[in-house]
Amino acid sequence: MANPTDERAGKAATTVAIDPAWSVNETLRRYPVTARVFRDLGIDACCGGAASLTAATGAEGIDLATLVLALRQAINDS
Repeated sequence: MANPTDERAGKAATTVAIDPAWSVNETLRRYPVTARVFRDLGIDACCGGAASLTAATGAEGIDLATLVLALRQAINDS
């Protein structure tokens, strides 16, 4: 029987591909669960949805690495 702790550790260790060149909308299309991350960080997915992740973080003064980490966490937690 598998240990649930081992399963969670394996899931958390999974690296999800997030390309900073993707637009906010592309990221949402691929991973809808990331909507809450964008909302929580104040990144506009409506009018600003065409912006790349790099541009969106720059416009909001958010560190790109912080966004990518939060996106990966949301995906892994889903």
